[in-house]
Amino acid sequence: MVDFKNEPQSAIDAHGIIGDMRSAALVNDRGSIDFFCWPEFDSPSIFCSLLDTPEAGAFQLTPDLENARREQIYLPDTNVLQTRWLSDEAVVEITDLLVISEEIDDLPLLIRRVRVVSGTATIHLRCAVRHDYARTPTQASIEDGMVYFAADGQPGLRLASSHAMQIEADAAVASFTLAQEEGAEFVLGAQDDPRVNSGCTDVALARTLKFWRGWIAQSNYRGRWREMVNRSALALKLLTSRKHGAIIAAATFGLPETPGGERNWDYRYTWIRDASFTVYAFMRLGFIEEANAYMRWLKGRVSDCCGQPTKINILYGIDGRQELPEAELDHLSGHGGAKPVRIGNEAFDQIQLDIYGELMDAVYLVNKYGEAISHEGWKHTVEVTDQVCEIWNSKDVGIWEMRGEEHHFLHSRLMCWVALDRAIRLASKRSLPAPFARWDRTRQAIYADIWSNFWNEERGHFVQHIGSTALDGSMLLMPLVRFVAATDPRWLSTLEAIQKSLVRDGMVYRYRNDDSQIDGLQGTEGAFAACSFWYVECLARAGQVEKAHLEFEQLLRYANPLGLYAEEFDNQAHHLGNTPQALSHLALISAATFLDRKLSGEKTTWQP
Repeated sequence: MVDFKNEPQSAIDAHGIIGDMRSAALVNDRGSIDFFCWPEFDSPSIFCSLLDTPEAGAFQLTPDLENARREQIYLPDTNVLQTRWLSDEAVVEITDLLVISEEIDDLPLLIRRVRVVSGTATIHLRCAVRHDYARTPTQASIEDGMVYFAADGQPGLRLASSHAMQIEADAAVASFTLAQEEGAEFVLGAQDDPRVNSGCTDVALARTLKFWRGWIAQSNYRGRWREMVNRSALALKLLTSRKHGAIIAAATFGLPETPGGERNWDYRYTWIRDASFTVYAFMRLGFIEEANAYMRWLKGRVSDCCGQPTKINILYGIDGRQELPEAELDHLSGHGGAKPVRIGNEAFDQIQLDIYGELMDAVYLVNKYGEAISHEGWKHTVEVTDQVCEIWNSKDVGIWEMRGEEHHFLHSRLMCWVALDRAIRLASKRSLPAPFARWDRTRQAIYADIWSNFWNEERGHFVQHIGSTALDGSMLLMPLVRFVAATDPRWLSTLEAIQKSLVRDGMVYRYRNDDSQIDGLQGTEGAFAACSFWYVECLARAGQVEKAHLEFEQLLRYANPLGLYAEEFDNQAHHLGNTPQALSHLALISAATFLDRKLSGEKTTWQP
């Protein structure tokens, strides 16, 4: 008999994700939806057992098949997930999807379909909606065979089922037996959504499959590792707001970067840095509309209602809101006991100068491969670039959002150079008016500053920040943004130092706490997936193609069984941090694209 209430937490990498580009849900390999925020990516959760117990909300659906082998797959070229059980008695599959609706403003609609492929199996269901991160009591009631979930001040939900349900401890429960080729279905949505009991799940499934397959078919990638590249692209698309064009950093909050530690953040927001990198990945694959949509969203962030430039934050809510106050959910025990569980992100108020470079790189690339920049867009670009001329020599907290002291970080200085460089290139290519002399003087000053103040002659490598001797994984972007040649002797000596200090079996750490002690947090984190893929691309660009190929193949084996990546790896390459992480997947796409061309002997014609 299935013991739902005492079901243990699943590992971070034991999950698939489904989504409709408005919200997303995580489904573990036991058939439980243990994370789901509703109705938006950054709304309060209704299922949150991933960060506590099933009492924090879960939609558990599983066959009673002891010792069955479990596996998960995506229906080919889609974000429709299938969880399967194989045993001597039966083979059972559950298909999960969030419906892609024809109307962009439709609320999320979750469909779960169970089918017995062979044999006979008893299926058990428990759906416990717990509103507001399980902070607000939820009452369940039955009416006309459907279960309603209500809570004060929270949106009501309704669950429809093809089999009779009962109420137990404010959860919907059911048990039934299915013979071979028999099935059952369950639909969860808003309490007044007519689609919940429409009986049109076949149509909804077909429409959703058609959407995902039609979208990924537009990819121009035809090289090696096509399946992994396509899966990364599908994950990035799933993390993109269909309504707003914003791109979130990850689908989850509170998943630990340190097992049992305090490095638990909320990533359900749009970071200018991460989203701008995602634009690069989309355009590499030929998805121009996604890049254009993001730039339209971004335009609303750099102008106020009067059309005047405003302060650029490092992150925003999906709808563009600027303040994301941080709070701790003390009632949740955390994943693996990692506390505190945080929602919101105080980094919105930090100063991170590197965002100007990522922003301007995205503007430059979209203008080159997508929509040409408008007159108003260029005015804002000039104002932003002028700001960089004023502030590039300031201290900040750096790309990794340090919560310790501010420093003069190499990566921040590097990306200020990128901002000036891309603005000058864009103005030149489009014959746009610009203060070329001032911008070029600043660009040259930053260039000289980096070579003078961030190169440590004694150590023979670049350093993380002025006054430090530490290395940093973000240095791997230096040749990727074309600041330094990938075969420059000083860069190669830096790459070698990174290999010795930050690389472990192809997994690259952002920095070492014992080197710098600057992030203001206890404990050490895992290796950073994006840095690991940047490392592969750096090796390939440096001519170490065979080594890059081997390291890349190893990293591919560190994906979860569905080809998804969280933010970090532990020492055994198990996943840590929020998942799936956009930065991990876009770095994979970039590395795969470049490495495939090197292995094929093709000229790398796609250039930033």
